[in-house]
Amino acid sequence: MHDAEPAKILGKQRKRWKPVAAKDTSCHPELNRKVIPVSDPATPARPDFEKAPLIPVIAQDHDSGVVLMLAYMNEEAWDETLNTGRACYYSRSRKKLWRKGEESGNVQEVHEIYYDCDRDTVLLKVTQIGGAACHEGFQSCFFRKIDRHSGNVETVGERVFDPAEVYKKK
Repeated sequence: MHDAEPAKILGKQRKRWKPVAAKDTSCHPELNRKVIPVSDPATPARPDFEKAPLIPVIAQDHDSGVVLMLAYMNEEAWDETLNTGRACYYSRSRKKLWRKGEESGNVQEVHEIYYDCDRDTVLLKVTQIGGAACHEGFQSCFFRKIDRHSGNVETVGERVFDPAEVYKKK
């Protein structure tokens, strides 16, 4: 039916799909697509903290793409992250700034920062110093995998450090 004349479906004629030739671009010829830069001077280069004073932040490994953790930022944590190049979050439980790695030494060096279309969620692409983002010693906080059919929980990955040793009370 693909090579036949337009097919009659339910008494109506349907036009055949015709592929549109993709345009080659100099910046990404391997993708065979056109990259259109969007620059709007009216769009602020920061999340909308008036809409939400605490915004979710996803930390992702810059090289591997592994999602490391989810945390929150307020405006002060945002500013410190931009000024220092290291991830700073807001601890909802302690109600204060949380400089990632201040106790463990496992800091996050920020390479790239994105925010979503609503300006209320941030993605940080980071290098995780020390190899572990999770306070339980795993590379990622998302180390528990749930089988949706059985409900069984499996631990994936290995501990990079022993939390009892790293977080000794002083």
